Amino acid sequence: MEHLPVMYAEALQQLAIKKEGVYLDCTFGRGGHSRGILSLLGQGGQLIAFDRDFDAVNSSYAKAMLQDGRFQIKQVCFSQLETFIEASELVGKVDGILMDLGVSSPQLDNPERGFSFLREGSLDMRMDGTSGMSAEQWLATVDEKKLVSVLFDYGEEKFARRIAKAIIDRRLESPIITTTQLARLIEDVVPIREKNKHPATRTFQAIRIEINRELEELKSVLQQSVRVLKPGGRLVAISFHSLEDRIVKRFIRDESGAKFNPGKLPIREIDIAKGVLTKVGKALKADVQEIKQNPRARSAVMRVAEKV
Repeated sequence: MEHLPVMYAEALQQLAIKKEGVYLDCTFGRGGHSRGILSLLGQGGQLIAFDRDFDAVNSSYAKAMLQDGRFQIKQVCFSQLETFIEASELVGKVDGILMDLGVSSPQLDNPERGFSFLREGSLDMRMDGTSGMSAEQWLATVDEKKLVSVLFDYGEEKFARRIAKAIIDRRLESPIITTTQLARLIEDVVPIREKNKHPATRTFQAIRIEINRELEELKSVLQQSVRVLKPGGRLVAISFHSLEDRIVKRFIRDESGAKFNPGKLPIREIDIAKGVLTKVGKALKADVQEIKQNPRARSAVMRVAEKV
């Protein structure tokens, strides 16, 4: 059976796809969501997919879909989205944007990418393996105070200080170059185990977010999405941890005009914030059946907004 991405049916439903519309899939991955969108488009429809991962853009999934003239794919970061859309003369003409955030299954499945602490591999963790600093290089140079901050802020790791000290002490003896080296080090120093969660989970998440600037990229693409969507166009975002979800939730709230606090009454109409987005329904989560088939869906949260 073909692999389906998380919350596949919900994503297609919430995009409210128009046959002749223009849609953006900001995180192509294996192309599951993209194939679904394309299947619902008519001959005049258009789908543009993006991924910062060279492997995703050059995968067999992408090459197969490029046989369809309605589809194109580009290797770009979130922060470059609007630049490409401007060059394509599609600003204000996009009917829907989908973001499936976090690490994709192919990235987790390839040990050499360094995203998984369960498999021996190079300590890389770059979304775009062709540029930037790897996790190994970052851990070799970061100072202890910064490391503590990253583990606490991005991993919500309560043993951040203990783990950071262990990493700094270990690298004085020898470099930390593999995923399992780092995972075992963390296992040795974390005194309390969370049920059904590996002790290295939060640390790996934090380092990955830091070296890929994931939260900064997310904030950037959310702002750009408002500008490229047409009135009535939809933004659908699927988050997998609280930091991402909080950013998406606050963005939708703020852009809906909810950030306005009048302080006192009466309020003049000219003083009322005019939102550019409206929230569509409540946050959605994967159903029990999907979670059974794909445990990764357990932490998924989908939020939807529509441009006014």
